[in-house]
Amino acid sequence: MEKKPGKAKYIPYEERTGNESIVYFTRDLSANGLKKIYSKINANLTGKIAVKLHTGEQHGPNMIPRPWVKELLTMIPNATIVETNTYYEGDRYTTEAHRKTLEVNGWTFCPVDIMDEEGVEMWPVQGGKWFTEMAVGNHQKNYDSMLVLTHFKGHTMGGFGGSNKNIGIGCADGRIGKKMIHTAEGSSNMWSIAEEELMERISESSKATIDHFGKHIAYINVMRNMSVDCDCAGREAAPVVTPNVGILGSLDICAIDTASVDIVFAMHEGEHHDLKERIESRKGLRQLSYMQELGMGNMKYVLIDLDHEEKRILPKDCVIDLKPFQGE
Repeated sequence: MEKKPGKAKYIPYEERTGNESIVYFTRDLSANGLKKIYSKINANLTGKIAVKLHTGEQHGPNMIPRPWVKELLTMIPNATIVETNTYYEGDRYTTEAHRKTLEVNGWTFCPVDIMDEEGVEMWPVQGGKWFTEMAVGNHQKNYDSMLVLTHFKGHTMGGFGGSNKNIGIGCADGRIGKKMIHTAEGSSNMWSIAEEELMERISESSKATIDHFGKHIAYINVMRNMSVDCDCAGREAAPVVTPNVGILGSLDICAIDTASVDIVFAMHEGEHHDLKERIESRKGLRQLSYMQELGMGNMKYVLIDLDHEEKRILPKDCVIDLKPFQGE
């Protein structure tokens, strides 16, 4: 049977189906805000913990600030930042170049494990359309839990880079797994897979990691310095024009990415024009609906405001009186 991708579209909240998951929110963009969110989602992060962080190309301006991460890791003494090498030839293409980039970018205050430096393992993808298994860095098996710590932003091909992109692309190894996601078999164009099919492949890759860790995985999205480009672009990333918002946390990958997109869409036109256009034009919304179809979580959620006695709020409440982005 011919495999066809589903359609990308924005589904209004009242038209969504399924259960509601909890998503925590704070406007406190600081190390303290990060720790506040973490304290709400860390109960099942036990044993040896992998912190999946996009550490960026050299001198990238938009990454999660290193001092925030350093302070957060004081709460997680058994943590290791984990990464994989890239598919494209850049500052993180080889393990040697990757380690130099980590040093340049200041990720030197704790261990960083480049998980594919010694090879790959094939992990099963349950219920996938495109894959039955995905190649991940073989060090990933050495961890008991994973914290997916994500800088939420746009993405050149994915539309947006949230938790799903962070592990879907970021846990796939640099040569085999990322090629499976990005390149049609036999194609000379390494970026030949795009739009809805790419979103589905990213999500299926994520599912391999999520199914492995089970309940021992949690997610944080930091909505700050949101260029339309990924941190892969480094200093070449498009200028940020979207206002900073806050930090979200959840045990549900679909819910946290959906809430992040809903918050962007709740901004007024002048605030979200570029980022919304990037998400829609690349068909990034298919990430959300396909995650729910795969049983990875829910597009419905309860948004909890940690700044106001944990009351239930809506995405529109997160974007009241946002300040125009000033740069940092």
